[in-house]
Amino acid sequence: MRRRSNSKNRFGVGVFDQIVNAQPWPAAPLRANYLGAVAAGADSFWVGDHLNSLFPRSIATRRYVGAARLVPKVDAILEPWTVLGNLAARNRVGRLRLGVSVTDAGRRNPAVTAQAAATLHLLSGGRAVLGIGTGEREGNEPYGVEWSKPVTRLEEALATIRALWNSGGELISRDSPYFPLRDAVFDLPPHNGKWPEIWVASHGPRMLRITGRYADAWVPALIAPTEYAARLDVVRSAASDAGRDPMSIKGAWQGFAVVGRTRDDVDEALSTDAIKAAALLAPADWWESHGVAHPMGSTGGATDIMPQLIDEQTALSYTRQVPQSLLREGLLTGTPNDIVEQAAEWRDRGVRHITLGNISTLQPNFRKGLASTVPFLQAIRGLKRL
Repeated sequence: MRRRSNSKNRFGVGVFDQIVNAQPWPAAPLRANYLGAVAAGADSFWVGDHLNSLFPRSIATRRYVGAARLVPKVDAILEPWTVLGNLAARNRVGRLRLGVSVTDAGRRNPAVTAQAAATLHLLSGGRAVLGIGTGEREGNEPYGVEWSKPVTRLEEALATIRALWNSGGELISRDSPYFPLRDAVFDLPPHNGKWPEIWVASHGPRMLRITGRYADAWVPALIAPTEYAARLDVVRSAASDAGRDPMSIKGAWQGFAVVGRTRDDVDEALSTDAIKAAALLAPADWWESHGVAHPMGSTGGATDIMPQLIDEQTALSYTRQVPQSLLREGLLTGTPNDIVEQAAEWRDRGVRHITLGNISTLQPNFRKGLASTVPFLQAIRGLKRL
């Protein structure tokens, strides 16, 4: 395996946390995950941005998820920028970069997002990363936020954030169908002359081009490794067309891992309903490539799913249709060494930063789910060799 270098293209590794309110203290698992990431030598720590979970609450119970004894309500999600500020203030060990993966371009006004990211960047000594994407239907429609033209909203949000950051504190006006500025002021300074990097989660052709025009990194989630290099080329071509250095756009990827001490442990975990439910987030065309129709019909997966409306029996009927091949393509699975070998395929296709979340904890056996933390952190440490 290729050793990491000190160049700007060295391989980076991040750890992702779902930031769900826990017992007996809201941030107990969060702090444990952060300290584990530091101990494993991770470069960055990431949290999601949701008002409710993408996981069906109907099976987020002790019957299906042993960790429900610590996280009794899967929809009780903490606010990400507040969480990262707390992490920066309370944890003096490690100097991990802190990012939201990814914040919602439609639900949050981009001026507020620009302020939150710039504030964290200043208070953390330049460690903030702004991950941003279109968001999902479940985080918008139920809360009275219009869910239409999400890609256009993302583009306008990115343009607005860049305009505010580049305004130098001068009054700024900008026409926009969604986020117009009228004599607006943004007077927070960058940290040592640098704003937070913007990492965009995108998949379709138009979103890839938007990423090339505005982003510092491309960080897709639900994508097959065989598709990665071609889409990264689209991003970098768009950057070149916009007069930017195409190689300045970092290739990143966010995924989830099911990891265990042995492959038998992993096979057992992959057979459980809760972990198989992760496949519902994959789009319909991905299911079709495995010879199975998505049980929810023609769907964009995570973008369209309304998990809070899926009752227990319906959720179980869906998970019974999940092909193992789909899970193994969409996740990194196996022992720590297996995870490193699978990640090497992503590296070889252009990825220079992988962020992983551990969903091995979703299995019914609480002890086994908790025990997966050790091999997960071993895998994180192993990824540093790439």
